Amino acid sequence: MSDVPYPNLESGSVPPLDMTMAQMSEQAGDQPGIGKTAADLEAIFDVPVQVSAVLGRSRMDVSELLRLGPGAVLELDRKVGEAIDIYVNNRLVARGEVVLVEDKLGVTMTEIVKSDR
Repeated sequence: MSDVPYPNLESGSVPPLDMTMAQMSEQAGDQPGIGKTAADLEAIFDVPVQVSAVLGRSRMDVSELLRLGPGAVLELDRKVGEAIDIYVNNRLVARGEVVLVEDKLGVTMTEIVKSDR
């Protein structure tokens, strides 16, 4: 883990975008709450979350679903190459692309979706 300080957003003291990590670390010494690092989040590392990558959706009757067999092709509402949705605990958090790593499928995030909260 890196020791990157997190800004204290409640105090209204947000470092400028052009500030270097060294400057932020130096500034963190004089302000309470800014000296926190990624290691401070260790308590939540073991919290389980459900991650879903939705390639597309399709609607069908139960009778059609029961007729599907091995090798059946299911038409989805998305096109090849279109971004997929990534959900964490049933909340849309990002969009991404399907990638092939060695012999396994994976997902790479290309966009973080801003929450309305």
